[in-house]
Amino acid sequence: MSYTAEDEKLINEAWEKLCESCKKICKNEEGWDRIKRAYFLAKEAHSGIRRRSGEPYLLHPIAVAQICVDEIGLGVKSVVAALLHDVVEDTDYTVEDIEHIFGPKIASMVDGLTKMSGVFNADTSEQAEYFRKVLLTLSDDVRVILIKIADRLHNMRTLQYMPLNKQIKITGETIYLFAPLAYRLGLYPIKSELEDLCMKYRFPEEYQRISSLISESAGKRQEYIDQFCKPIIAALDRNNIKYEISGRIKSVYSIWTKMQRKQIPFEEVYDLFAIRIVLQTKADDDEKSMCWQIYSNITDIYAPKQDRLRDWISMPKANGYEALHSTVMGPDGHWVEVQIRTQRMEDIAERGFAAHWKYKKATLSQNDDAFDTWLKKIRDALNSPTESAVEFLDNFKLSLYTSEITVFTPKGEQRQLPNGATALDFAYDIHTKVGDHAIGAKINHKIEPITKPLKWGDQIEIITADSAKPKAEWLEIVSTTKAKQKITAFLKREQQNNIENGITLFESKLAEHNVAISGRVLRKAMQAYGCKNKDEFYSHIGAGIISLDNIEKVLKSSSTSKLLKFWKLRQAEDDDIEENNEQKPAIEESFTIATCCNPLPGDNVVGFRDPSTNRIIVHKATCDELNRLASQYGKNIIKEKIRWEQHKTTAYLTTIEIRGIDRMGLLSDITHIVSDDFSINMREIHLRSHDGIVEGKISLYVQSADALYAVMDKFRQMKGFESVKRIENNE
Repeated sequence: MSYTAEDEKLINEAWEKLCESCKKICKNEEGWDRIKRAYFLAKEAHSGIRRRSGEPYLLHPIAVAQICVDEIGLGVKSVVAALLHDVVEDTDYTVEDIEHIFGPKIASMVDGLTKMSGVFNADTSEQAEYFRKVLLTLSDDVRVILIKIADRLHNMRTLQYMPLNKQIKITGETIYLFAPLAYRLGLYPIKSELEDLCMKYRFPEEYQRISSLISESAGKRQEYIDQFCKPIIAALDRNNIKYEISGRIKSVYSIWTKMQRKQIPFEEVYDLFAIRIVLQTKADDDEKSMCWQIYSNITDIYAPKQDRLRDWISMPKANGYEALHSTVMGPDGHWVEVQIRTQRMEDIAERGFAAHWKYKKATLSQNDDAFDTWLKKIRDALNSPTESAVEFLDNFKLSLYTSEITVFTPKGEQRQLPNGATALDFAYDIHTKVGDHAIGAKINHKIEPITKPLKWGDQIEIITADSAKPKAEWLEIVSTTKAKQKITAFLKREQQNNIENGITLFESKLAEHNVAISGRVLRKAMQAYGCKNKDEFYSHIGAGIISLDNIEKVLKSSSTSKLLKFWKLRQAEDDDIEENNEQKPAIEESFTIATCCNPLPGDNVVGFRDPSTNRIIVHKATCDELNRLASQYGKNIIKEKIRWEQHKTTAYLTTIEIRGIDRMGLLSDITHIVSDDFSINMREIHLRSHDGIVEGKISLYVQSADALYAVMDKFRQMKGFESVKRIENNE
């Protein structure tokens, strides 16, 4: 079905408007030729197709192209891709056809946009995975994302034609990802409009009420703005400064969220607007000095709120935003925010990415790489995701809106991190190896734990140790996507390596005893060693937590009523060997664990036969009391080697002594390691703190020396622990 004369009139009007806008980006006939060919191809491809509103479908790609030019500031290739963005998806044209006509670059952009069209039509996990793949276009061409944002903006502007269920779905997608993306790419006006449109359709009554209140107070607000600006205008005019000054009302959505967050009525939202001063500068002007001069002029008139000064000129935001923000006390006792920026900064604030690159060609500021640095971080995160797609998307989304702080390396290099980042986030921002081996930090020359949150302007030096490595609890400490991914990747590699080593060791040990691996054998072994699943079982073997020296007894045992017991002692003296070289049967003996050293399964032990009771008392081979006994009763030392037999349910009491630097959360970290990381029962804990030093004892029930040493190693990796010792006597 072809378009009517009225349709053709609407299309021609939209096309002529687009052509007028494109005059500023078309420098030669080649550009015009590309745009015209794209328009006529799109017109032919979408011929007769209508949107849900009843309008010709072609009006949509024209509108998207218009947004790309006027509101984002993109160029010819983006306009062409915008006009063609639905052609491959909705018609018989292919990406190969687009490449043949317009070249590989535009074909690649159209292909990326085509893939994005199906992002939100799948279930949660598939949707997240698909969106992650689409974001990989950031690695090639950010313009694809910008065109898609333009596409979403036009869809939101015409959302009234969609049924309610579609409105809920589309607004949910928009507020979750597209508005944060627009913000992160520096498109503040688009971000605000997307948020307002989402609120308009999701919370229409609240939107209408706040809009009405803003309109009703417009006259009084303008009167106040004029009164506030009058002395500022006089001061700027005296100094012959070229400028534009205006009062910008906050968006309905931002006012509403503030009312919700602070639980206050509209009348108590005093910062409904901000005063913006935009300087008209020349290419060789010192922009920073000029902005600070304006600041000085204003603070000569109105008293500033010192803790509300934001210098994003010296240290721009990661997305390239530059401005000087100050809050001053205006007439009638109201705080007023003043934003000071140059026209170049204004363009970047309004158009983000496109304006950044436009001005990047003409300037060589040391801060020009801020936007590039952020893009690199996003690309790195996208190209090396380790968590599930849903987790990745959540982390990515959270990172979009997070406010930022600027911190410094020991050599003064600036690093930008999300507000709330810790020293560990900083370590991973420097380099993965620095993060993996971090044990502490010097923040402003003072030793602090790696869990310490950072503040704006902090100078950080990371303290590392070769023996240190990432821990699972670090995932709760860090907030940056890079840190989470690197820690997760390390933990997965370590667990996988332990599992692979554990499988090899287990199969090798079974082969020694001519036992074939089977489900029954594996289940029995897992039960005997108290493991919930085979990954945990193999991982513990590979990590050395489980010893397989007694696997034969474990597999032959039909009872698990006893926890731990000694192997039967085989007394095999030289004169006990018969002429046929056969050993005599093993002699049953009773054993007692020495209380002076409390040996654990896995310890190297020696037996001493008590002359008074004839019982064999087992000591650690390094026990001082054993040395004393050996010097006095050497003949009572048992020559034969004593080994351990380990079953499932028993544990031995042992005590650890710790000493180190006290800090907040230390007790919680200790109990987390004992209970969560190792599932060990704690009998008691005594900690004493004095002058910033903590000392104490921790009594644990462990099944083996290996398990104890694993816990002690974990403690030693904690920040500030000077010593971790095993106490031989629990009494």
